[in-house]
Amino acid sequence: MKYTIALFGITKEIVGNSSTTLEVSDTLTTDGLLTLLRAEYPQFAAIRSLLLAVNNEYAEQDLVLSERDEIALIPPVSGG
Repeated sequence: MKYTIALFGITKEIVGNSSTTLEVSDTLTTDGLLTLLRAEYPQFAAIRSLLLAVNNEYAEQDLVLSERDEIALIPPVSGG
């Protein structure tokens, strides 16, 4: 299965691109995807509240992903 993940903020800076793709042999949950991303990009582990959005909604940790899903990695946002 091939998952494409849109990146924003610090995650985009870490990867050096606005998206990344992961290919795995089986389906993943959102938690499994985050685990793989942290292994691929160790700097992600330092980001405290890294969230996943799937199809424009924040996703629960146990959501099973499909290749057709629109996945986005949402880092913490600050503003004033």
